[in-house]
Amino acid sequence: MDQSIQWFPGHMTRTKRKITELLPLVDIVVEVIDARIPISSRNPDLDSLISGKPRLLVLNKADIADEKATEKWLQEYRRLGQPAMAADCKSGKGISGFVPLMREVLQDKLSQWAEKGMANRAVRAMVVGIPNSGKSSFINRMARGGKAKVEDRPGVTRNQQWFVIDGGAQLLDTPGLLWPKFDDQTVAKHLAFTGAIRDEIMDSEELAFELLKILAEEYEPRLRERYKLTEPFPEDAWDLLQQIGRKRGMLISGGEVDTLRASTMLLDEYRGGKLGRITLEMPHKGTI
Repeated sequence: MDQSIQWFPGHMTRTKRKITELLPLVDIVVEVIDARIPISSRNPDLDSLISGKPRLLVLNKADIADEKATEKWLQEYRRLGQPAMAADCKSGKGISGFVPLMREVLQDKLSQWAEKGMANRAVRAMVVGIPNSGKSSFINRMARGGKAKVEDRPGVTRNQQWFVIDGGAQLLDTPGLLWPKFDDQTVAKHLAFTGAIRDEIMDSEELAFELLKILAEEYEPRLRERYKLTEPFPEDAWDLLQQIGRKRGMLISGGEVDTLRASTMLLDEYRGGKLGRITLEMPHKGTI
């Protein structure tokens, strides 16, 4: 991919500052990541921003990620001692395990509270994640659409989004946060494939071309089934894109394929899970 993807608008700087300011108010950080790209959807800046706080990973969008791959990721997190769970926030599958796991992670702190006569103190969690990770869907599912009322609590201001969930725990919302520079363009492409980076800053045809190279190698049966492809796959992904566009009747004058339209369609269908359950990243040593 020739173009280098960089994206860090001003509000991302403000979000980093806000996370740092609000961190003392919470007991745990809940990081919502995309189960299709568990490496690329984790902001490396968070390690320094939230150091010292327990962290729980929620692998969201598990319904459109490869089920076997997600299980391998959970096994890897367990091996590394990183609390993690998979969830589909649209249907609610897996969500019921969140509060028990969060309380398990905070078991020592909860015991300390009980000894001090604070057994009823609410657990407060900060929810973080990159744009389009499904962070808002997670919060809405947990809070069932209800936003907490602003109370007269030290350090709590009126513009903070607190949500009360089952068991009395409280979730603090934060804006989606990317990082200033993508040193690894593979990470940048994976974020672009899933829509974490706005389409306006990149070439959709180049992006579809890069995605097709991966899908043709790893998920050929899915492509064939979705687009009714019967011919041998061409070596060039650009030719494959034209083959798909032709199958869908996306032609312009002269019988040429409208590759821009085909590219947009491919990206939309991948993001919407219409190509099946696809994971682009697998765990391997040194990636987490």
